[in-house]
Amino acid sequence: MDRLDAMSLFVAAVEAGSLSAAARRAGVPLATVSRKLSGLEKHLKTRLLNRSTRRLTLTDAGQSYLAACRRVLDEVSDAERTAAGEYSSPTGELVITAPVVFGRLHVLPVITDFLAVYPQVDIRLTLSDRITQLVEEHIDLAVRIGDLPDSAMVAIRLGSIRRIVCASPAYLAKHGTPAKPPELAGHDCITFEGLAAAAIWSFETGKTETIVPVRSRLQVNTAEAAIDAAIAGLGLTKVLSYQADIAVRAGALRVVLEPFEPPSWPVSLVHAGQGRLPVKLRAFLDFAAPRLKERLARSL
Repeated sequence: MDRLDAMSLFVAAVEAGSLSAAARRAGVPLATVSRKLSGLEKHLKTRLLNRSTRRLTLTDAGQSYLAACRRVLDEVSDAERTAAGEYSSPTGELVITAPVVFGRLHVLPVITDFLAVYPQVDIRLTLSDRITQLVEEHIDLAVRIGDLPDSAMVAIRLGSIRRIVCASPAYLAKHGTPAKPPELAGHDCITFEGLAAAAIWSFETGKTETIVPVRSRLQVNTAEAAIDAAIAGLGLTKVLSYQADIAVRAGALRVVLEPFEPPSWPVSLVHAGQGRLPVKLRAFLDFAAPRLKERLARSL
């Protein structure tokens, strides 16, 4: 039995929640995963997993063995990276994730420049508004927007973004410009379900949060759709500042209610920071952080 392979499949099964999901992740038949885990349990003379038709649960022995497996696999991975030169020169693959619009507008241009400078590094970029788990999903680096929870992760602050309300000049000329949040009651709004509850928008009056119900003429699930609808004159929309930056600079949208905007959100680069950083990750952090800070400083 290949012990390391079986340990990898055991960890994958726990993280994925099922043997079939682990098989898909590893690209092997389900029967292979089942056979190797059974062989591992036979070798250890103990049960590691309680299997049911719906989910897997760890036994007490499985819980402690899982932690040991992760340590061993991390050490093997570290040794392989050292042998491959990842700690002596920038080489290998980096896995990076970022929010969809921010990633397309800001992260991708920086990555393009980085790859031109470091030909021995490859990057796999995933654009998603879902909060990913870096260690469990084997992600080297993430761009996070918003306050970060306390964790062992290392965060590099890049800047901040605002939550803005905007509309087309044509809409404002026809319907008037709201001077205070309660005046939104008389306006048509385009709501973006990814930012806040569809029926209410929050503002800041002094140090007090003000919740304002809005009339949603159109509800969409992407910021791009909300911005396009606002440019077309359908109504006011609330999005993140970088999402509307191009349209605002072009004059297609105007920002309103600026004195009442809620506190800005931080933008950070986040990585696990465990042990020595591979040179490829250190090189990317050194290259990308100042450039992303500059891009954020130039935006709304």
